[in-house]
Amino acid sequence: MKLLVTGLTGKVGGNFLPEYLAAEKFSGWSLRALCNNRIIDHAAVEIVRGSLSDSDAVHAAMDDVTHVLHMAAVKESPDLAIDVGIKGMFNLLEAFRSSKTARQFVLIGGDCSVGHIFHRYDAPITESSPLRAYPGCYALTKVIEEVMLEQYRIQYGINACCLRAPWIMEKDDLRYVLSFRDQFGGPAWREFLTEEEIARHANADAVPLLRDATGASLKRNFVHVSDLVSAILLALDNPAASGELFNVAMDIPVDYASVAAQLSATHGLPVVEISTPYHSNWLDNTKARMRLGWRPAVDLKLLIEQAWFYVRAPDDPRLVWYPG
Repeated sequence: MKLLVTGLTGKVGGNFLPEYLAAEKFSGWSLRALCNNRIIDHAAVEIVRGSLSDSDAVHAAMDDVTHVLHMAAVKESPDLAIDVGIKGMFNLLEAFRSSKTARQFVLIGGDCSVGHIFHRYDAPITESSPLRAYPGCYALTKVIEEVMLEQYRIQYGINACCLRAPWIMEKDDLRYVLSFRDQFGGPAWREFLTEEEIARHANADAVPLLRDATGASLKRNFVHVSDLVSAILLALDNPAASGELFNVAMDIPVDYASVAAQLSATHGLPVVEISTPYHSNWLDNTKARMRLGWRPAVDLKLLIEQAWFYVRAPDDPRLVWYPG
C-alpha cells in the first residue's frame, strides 16, 4: 500500500505523521508527500515536488498510489484559492480515477462548508444538512471540494470519504483564540470593540464571553488535532468509510460561558461579555461515532487545561501559516 498525502507539513500533517508511522495497521505501507513551498525531511517520507495546480506533477505523484489523504488548503488567499482548493482538487481526482492502483480518497473538509457560526440551524448540523458557505473564498472552496468529491463518486464510482472538521486546536491555540493581545483566528475584536477597549482587556488578561444573535452564550464547534488524527487513522482503508461524509467534532460544542466560568474559577481571570451577530450551532458527530467507532478524547476541560499550561520550547515557535 502507498499513501499519498497533501498538506503533510501543516498542523494536522505534523500530528498525523508520527501516529501513522506508529500504527500497526499501516506497517508495511509506504508514504509519499506532494509538497510545493514547504518540505518535510523525514526518512520515512518520499517527497514529490510540485504544485497541486500542475496536472503533470499530480499525476506523477499518484504513480503506484493506493490511498490519498488530501489535507492541503489555503485560507482567505484569493490568489491561491482556485489553484489549491479547486484546480488542485480536480487534478487529484482526475489522477485518482484514472489510476490502476487507486483504492481510497480521503478528504479533510471543514465546517465552513455549512457556515459554522455564520448561518442559523434550528437542529444539529448532520451530514445531510445543506451546504451553506459563509462569505469568503475559503468556505466556497470547501463547499466545492465536498461537492466535487461526491460527484466523482457518483460519476465514476470511486471510493471516497470526507471527514468534516470544525476549528482544529492544538497546543496553546485556544488561549490565543481568546486573547485580546495576540489573537489567533476570529472573530476580530475590532469588529465589536474600540482599540482602547481591546488594549484595556488585554492588560487585564480578560476572557471574552461571546453572545450569539439571541443573547445566549455563543456555542461553537472545535476538535483537538489528536482527535482528528485518530479519525483519519480509523477511516483509512476502512470499508465502513466508503462513500461517506463524517462530521468529526467534539461531542459538545464549546460554550463561551463555560470557558469563561472555568478560567475565572481556575485562573481568576476577569470576563468581558461581547454581543455578536453569530449563531450557536451543534455539529453532530453521531455518524462518525456509530460507523467508525470514533470517540473524541479531548473535552472542554482538557482543551482549556492543555492550552493554558502548554509551555513552548525555544525550538517550537508559534507559527500561523495562513491568513484568516
